[in-house]
Amino acid sequence: MSYQVLARKWRPRFFDEMVGQEHVLRALINALNEERLHHAYLFTGTRGVGKTTIARILAKCLNCEQGVSARPCGECTSCREIAEGRFVDLIEVDAASRTRVEDTRELLDNVQYAPTRGRFKVYLIDEVHMLSTHSFNALLKTLEEPPAHVKFLLATTDPQKLPVTILSRCLQFSLKNMTPERIVEYLAKVLDAETIQYEEPALWSLGRAAQGSMRDALSLTDQAIAYGEGHVGESQVNAMLGTMDRGRLFRLAELMAQADAGRVMQEVAEMAEHAPDFDEVLQGMLHIWHRAALAQVVPDAIENSEGDRDAILKLSMAMPAEDLQLYYQISLQGRKDLALAPDPRQGFEMVLLRMLAFRPAPEQVPELDLESALQKKKPLSPPTDVSVTDPSTPAEPTVSTAETTSPDAAASYQEAAVEVVEDVPSDTALSIDEKTEPEPVTQLASLMDSPVADEVVTDPVSEPVSVTSAPEIAVEAPEAAPGQSDELPALAPHTWWQWVEHLPLAGLPMAIAKNSALITLDGGVAVFDVDPAQGALYNESQKSRVQDALQTLVPGLTIEMTLTPPRGETPDQRRHRLRVEALYAAKHAIDSDPLVNQILNEMGGRVNEDTVRPNS
Repeated sequence: MSYQVLARKWRPRFFDEMVGQEHVLRALINALNEERLHHAYLFTGTRGVGKTTIARILAKCLNCEQGVSARPCGECTSCREIAEGRFVDLIEVDAASRTRVEDTRELLDNVQYAPTRGRFKVYLIDEVHMLSTHSFNALLKTLEEPPAHVKFLLATTDPQKLPVTILSRCLQFSLKNMTPERIVEYLAKVLDAETIQYEEPALWSLGRAAQGSMRDALSLTDQAIAYGEGHVGESQVNAMLGTMDRGRLFRLAELMAQADAGRVMQEVAEMAEHAPDFDEVLQGMLHIWHRAALAQVVPDAIENSEGDRDAILKLSMAMPAEDLQLYYQISLQGRKDLALAPDPRQGFEMVLLRMLAFRPAPEQVPELDLESALQKKKPLSPPTDVSVTDPSTPAEPTVSTAETTSPDAAASYQEAAVEVVEDVPSDTALSIDEKTEPEPVTQLASLMDSPVADEVVTDPVSEPVSVTSAPEIAVEAPEAAPGQSDELPALAPHTWWQWVEHLPLAGLPMAIAKNSALITLDGGVAVFDVDPAQGALYNESQKSRVQDALQTLVPGLTIEMTLTPPRGETPDQRRHRLRVEALYAAKHAIDSDPLVNQILNEMGGRVNEDTVRPNS
């Protein structure tokens, strides 16, 4: 017996065997059951989605000897002859080969005659858009008012080419492309029935390569079975299709997320051994960047239609939103450059290096080390006693020991104090014997519309300063709760900013956490106020991610989040406030510097305040 290809062997015989197209099948089944039948049906859609199959099943339903119903028997003479393509009252016409008006007139000459065997005479015209204008005109009147025993079933892949007069006389059904997920499910069912071994990743490769066509998927599966000698394996299928392994694309995306240039180049070298189409690789990367960016904004929109949902969600958590947008844009522009590069691999590598070169530097909060900061400008030994009596006039510092101290010692200490002011945490006590002047800080905080926390920025030069030893920092961290990291103080509103940096978050969830203020923590429930400016990004999914991240540090903790003006200071507001305070202190130090004043007075200079930056 000759071999029958899978696409023909597994062609559905009844509506309930169809894969997908539920919106079309529901309308047809209800019309058949209620005997509300139209005289002309038009089925549109790309190749291999079931247009002709549905038309043939409908012809069976109309001519089954058991009666008109949505479920033909499949065993009577009419059903068998229709299935075998030899039913005399089913006239199938390929409009692509019969475009002349004479062919159409010859076809319509027999419309008036009653069916020979069946209940209805069914005209199935495939690729109807190929008919000429004169042929459409000849068909028009008959199509509008055919005899009661005639049904027209039209199929086309390009409905835009049909005259409006034809469209208005038909019931039109638009068939959808098959998703890779549906194709994979059906291929698995077919291969199980055929007792052929397969690997699921290979089916996903076939499902994507079919581009929505079930017939193409079955044809490719036939080819894969022959290529793999009766086994459908991932490596064989990728080699047959000439496509890049999907897993390798995700590995490359992970390395790009880590910005590991060495391993990225190593991965590209391994790719090059298989002689891939680097434009196709770049297209695959674009697809991954797009889905990952979408997952950050609308996670629920990511379905598993391509079998990569978990990998996409993981990547979206590992990458900041700005990196994803940058990578996507550079990849998009890089495709144009590949054709201009001396070698496709070279062009591809330059696209990846461009991404890493322009990637925003991650924001790092340096460790607070006041002693190192004091010695950063000059490796000075701390003086035993330095006393500056009047900051407006240069004065020699007095030292209570025989050791001579540089006249720039006080200035060095002033610079160091400005340098570390940004990084002083709110719960840190500074044991420095000095007179503080908090008024500028209070005024600055009121301008920022944020509460003044425990940090106090002192004026290092406007008042006499007496330093008896190197300044010390005493940090008192509360005892860690069970399941809580030993590096963190107890979770509380005033320590929330320290916890944020330890959460396993990135992208949008981290942005939500940094713009939330912890208000209360009671009975295992943490209540947060979320800055309303995050309203476009915040949703229940982001809240769940923040809660899951917190539970890795405090098991069992649940959170409540409300979009409302924060009643406390968010970590992002705190970071901004400290930067502004440090900038204020830097400008004040310059204004009070005697050497600067001397230059301004004697040489007519001026300070460009836009260029003043606190030491980092």
